[in-house]
Amino acid sequence: MLWIKSLHIVFIASWFAGLFYLPRIFVNLAQVNDTATTERLLLMSRRLYRFMTMLAVPALAFGLWLWLGYGIGKGPEGKIAAGWMHAKLAIVVLLIGYHHACGSLLKKFERGANKRSHTWYRWFNEVPVIALLAAVVLVVVKPF
Repeated sequence: MLWIKSLHIVFIASWFAGLFYLPRIFVNLAQVNDTATTERLLLMSRRLYRFMTMLAVPALAFGLWLWLGYGIGKGPEGKIAAGWMHAKLAIVVLLIGYHHACGSLLKKFERGANKRSHTWYRWFNEVPVIALLAAVVLVVVKPF
């Protein structure tokens, strides 16, 4: 189980690196006006989004393995017994949605249809920070 847990943590950290950096590129894309810089940032964004998607899959798979295979957060009946696990799973769903939202925003930038300001992207960039903080507290402290 410790190997699976270690791999889960490594892939989560790697996925989060992308979740932190891609919206930061969006901040720059929302500010830039020249075509060459825009194209370079779009290329970086596309590559990063593909890479972070490849990192998210094993992160989620190892998490599922820990949950279903080892019963972490489950009671004797096999049902989710711990409130912290309910909350953590809600955060995971939120992060999958955030990841998808990043892909949708990237497509808007590619079409030249972005309507949001760099300030909005700066706030958008804070979502994974808050989610990571909440998830770590839930897993380590197990408050309920």
